[in-house]
Amino acid sequence: MEEKGLDYDKFRCYNDEEASEALKRVAQNPLLDKIASMLWPGQDPAPVKARMASFKGVLDFQIGFMKPAVESVIANTTDGLSYSGIENIRDGRQHLLLSNHRDIILDPAIVQLIHYNNGLEPTHIAVGDNLVGNPFTEDLFRSNRAAIVRRSGTTKERYQASIMLSETIRKGIADNEYSMWIAQRGGRTKDGLDKTSQGLLKMLLMSGDKDLTSSFASLNVVPVSISYEYESCDFLKARELYMSRDGKPYVKAPGEDFMSLMTGVRQYKGRVHFNFGKNITPEVVDSIQGANRNERLQLLSDYIDGQIAEGYRLWPTHYIARDILEGNESGLGNDYSATEREKFVSRMEKGLAEVAAGIPEADMAVLREIFLKIYSNSLVR
Repeated sequence: MEEKGLDYDKFRCYNDEEASEALKRVAQNPLLDKIASMLWPGQDPAPVKARMASFKGVLDFQIGFMKPAVESVIANTTDGLSYSGIENIRDGRQHLLLSNHRDIILDPAIVQLIHYNNGLEPTHIAVGDNLVGNPFTEDLFRSNRAAIVRRSGTTKERYQASIMLSETIRKGIADNEYSMWIAQRGGRTKDGLDKTSQGLLKMLLMSGDKDLTSSFASLNVVPVSISYEYESCDFLKARELYMSRDGKPYVKAPGEDFMSLMTGVRQYKGRVHFNFGKNITPEVVDSIQGANRNERLQLLSDYIDGQIAEGYRLWPTHYIARDILEGNESGLGNDYSATEREKFVSRMEKGLAEVAAGIPEADMAVLREIFLKIYSNSLVR
């Protein structure tokens, strides 16, 4: 790859030799004991550490650790995983999987598992540099085919890193080497409103030609819709939204991203559904016209949002939250049962009480409204 002023080796995923060495470091870190105990409660973590130190490369790690780890999370914290549209990625090509984003680690990890279970090569993934703030998580992510999205540094450094990432994505797809999963915007959706960043589309087009249609369509973009019945880290998201309301700056505490990562893994999620949409063809891109390039990009973002919304699975929790906000006490209908509503409300009140206990003079009414909108906003399509 052409030299751009930054060391590309610090951002790309590891090769097999690098992964093998990195995973030996992971095996020696005390954090692995905690992760192993969380994934496989009651089991001695020693065998996990021994396996981690023995992996010979990336795929060996993905099959030997990531696959059983994600399967354990699904078995212990969900009421089942379902998916649809798999035929849209089984066309012999590699794809850019442009996805809404609700959970830091599980979103891409489950996509990789679905690929593997359907005889497809696990995807590469793109993750923000805020998640690789320590050597342990960096080694795990980059051994799992993660390329790092640089969000820190100078404007020039971020620009150079964006070019690198754009070229990495396009090369993998153009050479039919690998698919790439990337979130539709920087960071997770916290308020339930999935919106594609125009800046992300501009980054993807950095490595293309001047023609928007050919440059975008050649990435074989497939919109991916991810839906959890019980939103990942919903109470943490409600706290952050509460603390940052009215434009107030929200400053994350040290290690907060890692805590969110672990909370997402441990938390009960109910039913989970992933949908792989239809490839965005040149004809579709060409039909999206605007007064100028920026307007056209915004219309393309809106189209992607519509495709993600179309594939998004709505659960009883979304309808319950809407009805509570609207003061509808009898709106059960076919959307949910009285038992499902009682379960949701009981969990909400308990969790929000714990959140409020850590906020001086917390306004429970405001906090409750924020929490409910995390769910009800998924109905705003």
